[in-house]
Amino acid sequence: MAMSTSSTLATEFDFKLPRGFIDSSGIIHREVRMRLATALDEIDSLQDVRVQANEAYLPVVLLSRVIVRLGKLPAVTPQVVENLFASDMAYLEDVYLRLNTQEHVRLGVVCPHCNGKFDVQVSPLGAAGLEADEV
Repeated sequence: MAMSTSSTLATEFDFKLPRGFIDSSGIIHREVRMRLATALDEIDSLQDVRVQANEAYLPVVLLSRVIVRLGKLPAVTPQVVENLFASDMAYLEDVYLRLNTQEHVRLGVVCPHCNGKFDVQVSPLGAAGLEADEV
């Protein structure tokens, strides 16, 4: 994961989605730039009428605000985020949590070899010894 910095604080992070968004022309968009969330991002997202009607919609609205770029798309709207593969959505939510929390994050994972399910604890990005390109 590459970083864009403002002085010494990394505020934007570049990474690739596991699968990618497929647009109406069949082009796959995998390259993402996500910025750190602000308090206003979270407050405004909670006030969105779609979130008021269905709390499960919160990550869609919030991610559409903090994803600066997705491939060559002109904009990342809630409709774009709605149409991501579930695995990419889960990946984006994990990255969001790692970027915007100071605490360790527990993630539910599945072993690709034995299909065993278990939790792992990961450090937030920027923690001692953890580089941003480890996402």
